[in-house]
Amino acid sequence: MIPQIQPAELKRMLDAGQLVLLLDVRQPDEHAFCALPGSVLIPLGELAARVEEVQPDGVPVVVYCHHGVRSLSGAAILIRAGIEAMSLAGGIDRWTLTVDPNVPRY
Repeated sequence: MIPQIQPAELKRMLDAGQLVLLLDVRQPDEHAFCALPGSVLIPLGELAARVEEVQPDGVPVVVYCHHGVRSLSGAAILIRAGIEAMSLAGGIDRWTLTVDPNVPRY
């Protein structure tokens, strides 16, 4: 089972100043439209080949996408590579609905 984090829990971590590596596995056009601040974009289709670029340096890795489906696959790829990762439940869409309504929906 892939660990998941709820948007409100992630917000609490960020508000507390906890360092988190936010990994966006959507497509470049989706990332350009809206993204969580400070996130790194590696599209899901490229992640397995680019996994060495994910250097968490001891901080939690939270993988996100639009609705939380691709991020489950992305977190699974990282976990298989020995990187602790979790998926943002509901993706950036749920983040907008429950945490920050200023992030555009699509």
